Amino acid sequence: MENYIVSARKYRPMTFDTVVGQHALTTTLKNAVKSGKLAHAYLFCGPRGVGKTTCARIFAKAINCMNPTAEGEACNECESCKAFNEQRSLNIFELDAASNNSVENIKALMEQTRIPPQVGRYKVFIIDEVHMLSSAAFNAFLKTLEEPPAHVVFILATTEKHKILPTILSRCQIYDFERMTVENTIAHLKMVAAKEGISYEESALALIAEKADGGMRDALSIFDQAASFCQGNITYDKVLEDLNELDADNYFRMVDLAMENKVSDLMLLLNSIIEKGFDGGNVVTGLASHIRNVLMAKDESTLKLLETSKEQTAKFKAHAQKCPTRFLYQALKVLNQCDVCYKQSSNKRLLVELTLIEVAQLTQPDDGVSAGRGPKRLKILFKRLIDSHNQAAAQVAAGERPLVRKAKAAAAEGDGVQASHNATATTPSGNAATATATATAAHGEAATNASMGGPGLGAATATMGAASETARATAGTAGATSGAIGSASGAIGSASGAIGSTSGAVGSASGAAASPQPAAGMPRLKLGSLGMTFAGLKHKEEEVKQAEEEEIKNKEEATEFTEDQLSLEWLRMCNRMPSQMTGLAQRMKNIQPTILSYPDIEILVDNKLLLDQLGAIKGRIRASLAAGLHNGSITVSLRLAKQNEIKPLLTKKQIFDKMKKDYKPFALLVDGLGLELG
Repeated sequence: MENYIVSARKYRPMTFDTVVGQHALTTTLKNAVKSGKLAHAYLFCGPRGVGKTTCARIFAKAINCMNPTAEGEACNECESCKAFNEQRSLNIFELDAASNNSVENIKALMEQTRIPPQVGRYKVFIIDEVHMLSSAAFNAFLKTLEEPPAHVVFILATTEKHKILPTILSRCQIYDFERMTVENTIAHLKMVAAKEGISYEESALALIAEKADGGMRDALSIFDQAASFCQGNITYDKVLEDLNELDADNYFRMVDLAMENKVSDLMLLLNSIIEKGFDGGNVVTGLASHIRNVLMAKDESTLKLLETSKEQTAKFKAHAQKCPTRFLYQALKVLNQCDVCYKQSSNKRLLVELTLIEVAQLTQPDDGVSAGRGPKRLKILFKRLIDSHNQAAAQVAAGERPLVRKAKAAAAEGDGVQASHNATATTPSGNAATATATATAAHGEAATNASMGGPGLGAATATMGAASETARATAGTAGATSGAIGSASGAIGSASGAIGSTSGAVGSASGAAASPQPAAGMPRLKLGSLGMTFAGLKHKEEEVKQAEEEEIKNKEEATEFTEDQLSLEWLRMCNRMPSQMTGLAQRMKNIQPTILSYPDIEILVDNKLLLDQLGAIKGRIRASLAAGLHNGSITVSLRLAKQNEIKPLLTKKQIFDKMKKDYKPFALLVDGLGLELG
């Protein structure tokens, strides 16, 4: 039986023309082969599965070919090409830097570079995953990479270009490989399916291409898996089943239910999805990606950003016409917040359900408490309080002044509470709103008198008591008028605030006047119920400010630095900290930052409190060090020290004694001059 070879290896490109999705890059390499203008070092970087190693092999084969074609391709007929095709070439070396990352490995490589090729023109060294080399290995490699022998060509390949030292990057020609588009991936899968004699549905290939996420190797691996499961007939439903993917129709249905505010149906749909074995976090991220695609489909200019099949693109375009843009923006914000909090949540399903409920309520016009959401703007609430207060004042002005005068007269006689009861008793039970307005007016006038120095302290206090008793009696006799009572409560709160602003003896009276407790059934307004507090707003401001401060202005600088330079800049930074952070700055001076892996800096902290404090200003620390050391590639990591890593703080006397013990010249100087620690 013939040995089976996976499609990713079987259909690996052997020429530049067969490389998928890298036309500009392969054209440049072919022109270099044709002209003979070859650099001594190349760096191929890009995502996984886009052809970096493949292009490196093709390029190495082409530059060693004895008779290259006019297009810059290898002839496949000379001895060098045959040796390469039969995997016996002695001029092409592949090195895996992940397992050969030490200085000794680099020294062995440099020894090999001294021997000229036996067949062909060049010795080609392909170093894969070059970012895995240690800092010492990189430094040992620098000189050879800059001025190698004339017969040596280096081809470095990596998926993480940012981890490579700038000094290495400056010595290479850099080629950035592009991610595979869905269209290119589908076209290549069609070619493979035709050669293998496999029938397919284009929607199934599109699903495979989307799942591959820009990697051709991933796409071919999934293709082999699907072909094995489908037994030679790849269909959309079979691919969904095999990959355990959620059908996009579910997301379309979710958005429709959210638009119609059908929370119950949405919960049932979520439950059916979870029962099929899908994770709630994947549902949230999938729905967010779906809504993003709908948003992109709203405009013809952004329609090209959809990496989907033509059939799916048409669905998104039709769906976008009935989805308001505001709804899509708010839904994305809510879903993104859920994604951030998902890992830390102890009840993940509940978090997902609450998120979908909130999304389903975004199109509701009502922002009241009954809708399950807090007001969108704090200003709306204060506007309602003001309107309520003005309404109550208008009612008083319309004809309820006698009741107020009666309450004030009773307070002046020292029997305000009883008089207030009498006044309330004269109020008809069907006119609860009027009585409530009366209580509100009494509070307001008492506040005015107290603040303006009018009637005496006792009168103001008694009037407040009368107003409160009026409100209690009204609440007890007219339970159906809770809305009016709520308005009175807001007005009473305003009056209490006015009284609280008085000074001296009047200020003490205002505190006493504000003490009566509201009756049962009367709502008490709490700022925390708004879903937003002033502390929260301030914290949000600080977060925005912090994000602005984390931006590094000198991203292009790449000056090398040592640990001594790092320590010096750290002390300078501590000395520049503002006066309100003096205590933190002093504690930071006892910390010695280290270069973990250049240019990655590690800060070891000996307690959790200090760790949290430094975490809050981590962005500022990174930006300051980047500016001071003239290196925009710096990264900063914080770590809580283990017990054995904590170094005790020494007193001046202990430091003095230690220096005498460790340094004999210093001890001789101290003893000879009779020096003592002052």
